[in-house]
Amino acid sequence: MTGAALTGACALLMGCATRTDMAFKNDADVLKGDSKPVYLMTVTLRNNFKPDYQPKLEEVNVKRDGGRQQPDERLDFRIDFKSMVDLKDAYDTTRPSSYFVRMELAPGSYEIKGLTSRTRTFWIDGLFQTPLNSPLKVDTPGVYYLGHVEASVRQRVGNEFPAGPATPLIDQVVAGASPGTFVVKISDQFEQDEPAFRKRFPALNDVPITKAILPPFDRAKAQANFMPFGARPAK
Repeated sequence: MTGAALTGACALLMGCATRTDMAFKNDADVLKGDSKPVYLMTVTLRNNFKPDYQPKLEEVNVKRDGGRQQPDERLDFRIDFKSMVDLKDAYDTTRPSSYFVRMELAPGSYEIKGLTSRTRTFWIDGLFQTPLNSPLKVDTPGVYYLGHVEASVRQRVGNEFPAGPATPLIDQVVAGASPGTFVVKISDQFEQDEPAFRKRFPALNDVPITKAILPPFDRAKAQANFMPFGARPAK
């Protein structure tokens, strides 16, 4: 299955979405008094199960609660070159990779649904989906730090949620997506992440950054949300 077909299959599972750029995509971008709140986090992805097929982050998937009057809105924040901590890590499928995430959000109630990533070699195109299901209330303007998300693939046991869809069968098995599952840890690494963000993004110079660490990963919630999508017991 081609990359485009994989993306289409993912869309069928996850619903229609608006592809959205990360904040501070350009060095000339600045924060103003009327700017929308911006939420920062760092992400590290690794595949301990099949180390030759490390997932590379493509999107951060966010859902906005439309309330009673409007349907929910889906925002897929696209990874850009400035997101990548190390370009060599981002393109070498044998090396784990880390990312700077910057999401500009209008006031409202959100849920960070998860992370979509992919590993590509000459023969294999594997798709990974990391569940987060993290609630986020957006109201006061400013810049906020959500923490560091570390997501590692290990072999799946029993009916544990898979690290990716079951098809295309060969690609997903070889990459470790369908027979694997994610172990997710959310931590406060503000002391090292804050100066790294400021160094990478000029718009953050002299701007206060407030900690708003996401709650710990809820594996039971992730399990409940994934099983209806047809997860099968690992063999």
